[in-house]
Amino acid sequence: MDFLELAKKRFSARSYRPDKVEKEKTDYILECARVAPSAVNRQPWRFLVIESDEKRRLVQECYSRDWLKEAPLYIVVCAEYPAAWTRKYDGKNHGDIDASIAVEHICLAAADVGLGSCWVCNFNVAKLSSSLCLPQGTAPVAIVPIGYAASGPEQPSARKPLDEIVEYL
Repeated sequence: MDFLELAKKRFSARSYRPDKVEKEKTDYILECARVAPSAVNRQPWRFLVIESDEKRRLVQECYSRDWLKEAPLYIVVCAEYPAAWTRKYDGKNHGDIDASIAVEHICLAAADVGLGSCWVCNFNVAKLSSSLCLPQGTAPVAIVPIGYAASGPEQPSARKPLDEIVEYL
């Protein structure tokens, strides 16, 4: 499929079948994340694949939604801030930006292999960091549940037309 078709196929899945995700598909998704671009190619990220019931419960305690419990695995994308590039003009650390690019690669790769995903960023960061024993300077940016979507989107998400969001200068 072409890229626009893939981008339109991706949606925020909030209902999952219990089927386990095949290791080959997980590996493909992680490889797509690994090759994501990052500022000055620093690659300041860590991908935590959460499959065990014990670790899944830890994640669920940080974002308690029934639909999240349905997904058979989560990829927690973390930024390693000391390793990230910092813009000299204003001191802006690009760890969040780089990790976010990788998150979207994960979501698109999941859609490419017929899996659903959802970008979750509304969670207790401090609790998740502690629960996963993340080192100082590393923090979770997103939780991405991955699995076979039990249903598609009720309706396509409304998108603004180009003439509302693009300005040619």
